Amino acid sequence: MPAESETRPDGHDVVPGTVHLVDLDHTLHARHASNSGDIVLDPTPSNDPNDPLNWSPRRKLLSLISQNLYTWFAGISVSTVYSVLVPLSEASGVSVATLNEGTGYMFLFLGWSLLFWQPFSLRYGKRLTYMISVTGAIGTTIWSAYVKSNSEWIAKCIIQGFFISPIEALPEISVTDIYFTHERGTYMGIYAFTLAGSNYFAPVICGFIAEHQGWRWVFYWPAIFLGAVFIFLTLFMEETNYNRKITRQPQESTSSVKEFPEDEKDPATSETPPLAELGEVYGAPKTFIQRMAVWQPNPGQNMIHRAIRSLKFLGWPVIFYAGFSYGSYLIWFNVLNATASIILSGPPYNFGSSMVGLSYLSCCIGVTVGSFVSGRLSDWLTIKLARQNNGIMEAEHRLWPFVCCVVMVPGSLILWGVGAQHGIHWFGLIVGMGCLAFTNTMGITLSVNYLIDSYHDISGDAIVTVIIVRNTMSFAISYGITPWLTNLGYQNCFISAAFVGMAASSVFFIMVKYGKSMRVRSAAKYWELVSKDKAKWEGK
Repeated sequence: MPAESETRPDGHDVVPGTVHLVDLDHTLHARHASNSGDIVLDPTPSNDPNDPLNWSPRRKLLSLISQNLYTWFAGISVSTVYSVLVPLSEASGVSVATLNEGTGYMFLFLGWSLLFWQPFSLRYGKRLTYMISVTGAIGTTIWSAYVKSNSEWIAKCIIQGFFISPIEALPEISVTDIYFTHERGTYMGIYAFTLAGSNYFAPVICGFIAEHQGWRWVFYWPAIFLGAVFIFLTLFMEETNYNRKITRQPQESTSSVKEFPEDEKDPATSETPPLAELGEVYGAPKTFIQRMAVWQPNPGQNMIHRAIRSLKFLGWPVIFYAGFSYGSYLIWFNVLNATASIILSGPPYNFGSSMVGLSYLSCCIGVTVGSFVSGRLSDWLTIKLARQNNGIMEAEHRLWPFVCCVVMVPGSLILWGVGAQHGIHWFGLIVGMGCLAFTNTMGITLSVNYLIDSYHDISGDAIVTVIIVRNTMSFAISYGITPWLTNLGYQNCFISAAFVGMAASSVFFIMVKYGKSMRVRSAAKYWELVSKDKAKWEGK
């Protein structure tokens, strides 16, 4: 076995992000996935029936649906304003420039507010955080329809960004709570589909809503659906916070994960003797009422310490890269939104507002394909590369699908900007939009998966760092794109953007080569943090 897969006495791998994922010789005394005899379960689940990793497929599915319903409708609620800028400005007296400025502040607070919400969710419960976020989203979405001044719009956007900011990090960590490494990419791809898809789908429908029902209904409908989501979360979303006391449980290599069906009254009965011998004692499965409790505080680091830790992670190269990678794909979404209406509604295309909205269907197709490639196919590729590496998975294996982005990002930017300058057929521009949406989805899934695979046990705090970097980049480009276009024109602007995009996409090659050495250098600090966290929630 290679040196990097050696384990510490407490069961942790020496190098975070280096995992023995495939048991090629069937010799590992570790728990294996039931659907594939040589796939090792990582993280190793406890024998507790209340451990989310041990939930039945039905409970996991309900949790996944809850997370993505929240993501979809909260995502739509922050994306509707682009379709009603003119009527909103005329009715409220708020200038279009101020409307765009407020949106920039909202996206900035969508990132930085996580310094409050992520520590809150880890301490007091993700279920509670989701429900508060939905409540705030409903209120601020309705407020959008009644704004009357510039300052009120800015205040509304800041408060809306604060309440909806959990959308940026909480679903990713919720996926990590219930799914294993070998399957995480698939479900992270579903999250990327709902996050990016909601942003692209909103313009498709909002133009028609504004035209046939009035512009205020663009805000009313998301609020109505968010109300329905709140009811669904109240009835079906369970808390996924769990402190796993045993990270690696030695067992026979032929054992598989035991899932506990809903109707099984005492699933731990058959396990009681060996568990008692091992010193493991777990309570009975929680009742439905216990699982649905809103208040489920969790021992551990206090919120201020967690927020400070997230800021300190800006100095960790792998974590900063994950944020940079995520942001470097998101900024092209901002560029597309800033120019789509101008290009498609002007000559020679002269699209009406509804047709401009329909053009975003190509983005929805790109998101769908991107979520599959970066999700399901990413899992397949990661397992395949692990098999070729003597069963050892390196976190950098997740990054290889970025190869296609090195070509597609500059290609789609040139097709969009240079094509618009020369008046090419509208279908060419639509293809460029779809390709950009594809790369945006790849950036979401692969960047977050790389972070979680590298530093799984601190990912709850590190994801905040990633989103802060990402949203700060997004905020900056929202102010830079207008003078960039004005001073250079479409052709030169997008040619330069293509080279910037290709360079940013190519950074993953550096991480493939040097990422592991960066993880090796951070190993001591990583395990120190993990040990401190474990001591906190064990009350030591």
